[in-house]
Amino acid sequence: MALVTVKPTRIDTAIADEIAAHTDYELEDAAEALTWGADEHVLLALSAAGWLYVQLRQPQHRLAANHVLIVSLVTAVLPHILKSVVDQTRPDRLTVRGHRHGVPISGRARDAFPSGHAVHMGALASAAGLLPPEPRRLVRSIAVALSLTRIALLAHWASDVVVGFALGAAVERVLRPWTLGEPRRKRARSRTQA
Repeated sequence: MALVTVKPTRIDTAIADEIAAHTDYELEDAAEALTWGADEHVLLALSAAGWLYVQLRQPQHRLAANHVLIVSLVTAVLPHILKSVVDQTRPDRLTVRGHRHGVPISGRARDAFPSGHAVHMGALASAAGLLPPEPRRLVRSIAVALSLTRIALLAHWASDVVVGFALGAAVERVLRPWTLGEPRRKRARSRTQA
């Protein structure tokens, strides 16, 4: 039993009801395939492979590779910690109609809050701020789209995804000064001089 039980909002319930009423097997199959792009196992493997590649082939990008790997590790662990403290029933456990239209069963029944996939995507969207404008927009669009698959699959309430996304962005921003090696005083001085 967790310390806190969270109930979905009226908006969460209304969104889930609409999805359950209008989903179908094609939508479910597409969302289920896309959602793998935000899975912690896939992201950890990619960030570890990228880190190793940078260490061997592009040492000038080590700080960025370290940053991505550390953020990936933290955002993989944090949702599990929060889910052990917070109980919230997933919307897919509360719908019969949605299952008839193709909605699958996701994860543990009471692990809706927060969406781990959205935590990873929030961190990715935040880290994209380090990129030039065109790739930044592309990465952020992909991060939002992958997060929304969790709502479409009724694996999470909309609020679980919004909070998870914001939490991921906050984690990336909090870790950035340490992992990218830019001291706070130096940043503060450069802001006041600008």
